Amino acid sequence: MRTEIGSGKADVVAVPIAEPTEPAIASACTSVTFEDVPLTHCIADPATHMVSMDLAPAGGAPYRSFAALAAARSADAAPVAFAMNGGMYDGEGKPIGYYVENSERLKELSRADGPGNFHLKPNGVFYGSGGKWQIRTADDFYAQVGDRPQFGTQSGPMLVIAGKLHPEITEDGPSRMIRNGVGVGPDGRAHFVISEGPLSFGKLARFYRDVLKTPNALYLDGNVSSLWDPATGRMDTSVPIGPLIVVENRQKAPS
Repeated sequence: MRTEIGSGKADVVAVPIAEPTEPAIASACTSVTFEDVPLTHCIADPATHMVSMDLAPAGGAPYRSFAALAAARSADAAPVAFAMNGGMYDGEGKPIGYYVENSERLKELSRADGPGNFHLKPNGVFYGSGGKWQIRTADDFYAQVGDRPQFGTQSGPMLVIAGKLHPEITEDGPSRMIRNGVGVGPDGRAHFVISEGPLSFGKLARFYRDVLKTPNALYLDGNVSSLWDPATGRMDTSVPIGPLIVVENRQKAPS
C-alpha cells in the first residue's frame, strides 16, 4: 500500500509530433491559477468525449506509462483528447480498489480499513456508462449502484461530498505535493485537475467546491500525478503509474 511521501513535479517530455494529415484538434486542457498555485484543468464533455479505463494490453502486464499506452493503441482507435492516472494501485500497478474496464470488473469494491490516503474514509468511485459519468462515496456506490458500469475506478479520499469538503480535510493543511483529481459538475461534464506545483488537499478540494462547483470530487493521486495531452505534445513521465483514465474524442477532426 503506497502512502504519500515527499513532493515532486513529474517530468514533462515533449513528444515529437508527425506532420498532421488533418486539422489539429484543440486541447481540452487549459492553464489556470488558484491561490497562487498553477493548475491544468481538462474538461471531458459527454457531447464530444468518451471516457474509459485502460490498465494493460490484453493478457499483458500494466502499461505503467503513457508512452506504453500510446504505443499499444491501434491506428484506427478514436483520437485521445487527454489521459490521466486514475486510482490507487499496488507495487505491480494493479488497482487496489474497484476497477471496471470495458464493462468487465477486474477488482471488487473495497470497503476495508487501512493506512494511507485510499483509506481516509470516505473514499469513492468515479464511474459511468455512455455519456453519463458520476462520483459516489464507496458506501453510497455499494448501496445504490446495482448495474455494472462501462468503466469505474476507486480512489481516495473524496475531496468534496455533496458540496462540502471531506470531514478530515482542512482548508489548507501542511502536506504539499503535486496532486490530481476529478469532479463531475451538474451539467454532467467531468473536470480533471492536475497541479503544476505542490498544493494541499484542502486547496485542491476548495478549487473543486468553490470554482468548479462540482457537488462531488475525488482525489486520484499525489506525487505520481501525470497528464498526457496529445494536442500540446505533453506527456508526463514519473515513477511507474497504474490505472489510466483515457478521454477520447467522439469524432476525428473533419478532413
